[in-house]
Amino acid sequence: MASTKAPAEGEEKVTTKKMYYLYCQFCRWSSRDVGIPDQSTVTGGWPERENVHANRLQELVDMYKAIVVAQKQQQEKDKKKQRGKYVSYTDRTGVTAAALRKRIGLPADLTHPLLKSKPKEPEPAKAETEVEKLPADIFTKPINLMEITTVSQRLLQPEAQPTTVDTLFPVHKQLSIKRTLRCRTCEHNVSKPEYNPCSVKFKIQLFAYYHIPEVRIVTVEPLRAGKECELILKFTNPTQHQTTISFLELKLDEEEEVLENKMVQVTESVEHLSVQEKQQPLSLSSQPSSLLSLSSRSPSIVIKPRQITEQVNCSVEIPTSSFILPPRDDAAEYDDSGDTHNIQDDTKLVKWRKSNKAFIKLRITPNGDLPINTEVVCGFVMQHIYTNAITGQLEKKEPQKYDHRVKVFLTLGKLVGSE
Repeated sequence: MASTKAPAEGEEKVTTKKMYYLYCQFCRWSSRDVGIPDQSTVTGGWPERENVHANRLQELVDMYKAIVVAQKQQQEKDKKKQRGKYVSYTDRTGVTAAALRKRIGLPADLTHPLLKSKPKEPEPAKAETEVEKLPADIFTKPINLMEITTVSQRLLQPEAQPTTVDTLFPVHKQLSIKRTLRCRTCEHNVSKPEYNPCSVKFKIQLFAYYHIPEVRIVTVEPLRAGKECELILKFTNPTQHQTTISFLELKLDEEEEVLENKMVQVTESVEHLSVQEKQQPLSLSSQPSSLLSLSSRSPSIVIKPRQITEQVNCSVEIPTSSFILPPRDDAAEYDDSGDTHNIQDDTKLVKWRKSNKAFIKLRITPNGDLPINTEVVCGFVMQHIYTNAITGQLEKKEPQKYDHRVKVFLTLGKLVGSE
């Protein structure tokens, strides 16, 4: 909180000092309720509550630490007592360690000084004869359960065990934040951890989430074998560019043949690249150090195609028309005045739209030979216009547009019986 005061005439300007306090918007709790003073900094500096049993707990902790150290030293001593495989020099000459100590003038049973020290035992707990009396109004005062702490709340603070809510104190808790992730190939930072999860920023904007339209199931009619039903999907455009989406039929048999040919081409290209990298070593004199470091951290990447294992048991009636998704606009999410996009949609395909979202209606038919309680899976190919703005920013060119195809598989639910 900050307080400002207008300076009077002739007085110097007073700098505003901001004070911060903790406040929860969910339960309306604040640090002022339990008497925690306001702090001048946001992070850290909050005072800790004094524990009356701090000295006793510290004595117990020190005792157990000393016991652990003594046990480790005893184990090391027992290891040294074990006789080795080879005879020592003193045993071969007839001079023992005890005789050597006597010649030097040391006692024969000399041990390490650390082994002699034993942990100091704290004073045992004593039972008190005088116990605090119960308050006089314990049986007459009405109980308000909203002001009494629960068992879990008391166990979270075992040193104080507060009985009322007004004596609760903040508990130290580890934050759940994102970890630092690096790309396994180029070692660039992919995500950076922050204290506030909302402020986590991805370093590389190359995830499919930022470029491929999002598809979600809204509603689906009861699925019956061999009968047509209606499916409504929601498409969302995550990019800052307008895109056009159309549907194509999914042909898995042809895809398997194309996949086998691609696998052969990929293996041949990998072998060819490995031979080229061996035959053409880098010349240190012809390239600057910046390019050398870049080339060493950017090896040749070959993406192998993955085989599709999903089995489709439902046919989709592919619509002949396409629809347009406007670019993403964060401000439009909070604007209820209406959309300004004048788009002529096919009413048989587009049910409703708002900003960069569109609800699409499809007709699907599960296979007629499916038994009841079978998971129904349908699939289609989504073709959208992808605008590559990343290479355009690097090379200072206009963004290039491509027709990108994505295979979409949807698990619609289990098959039900006839009406």
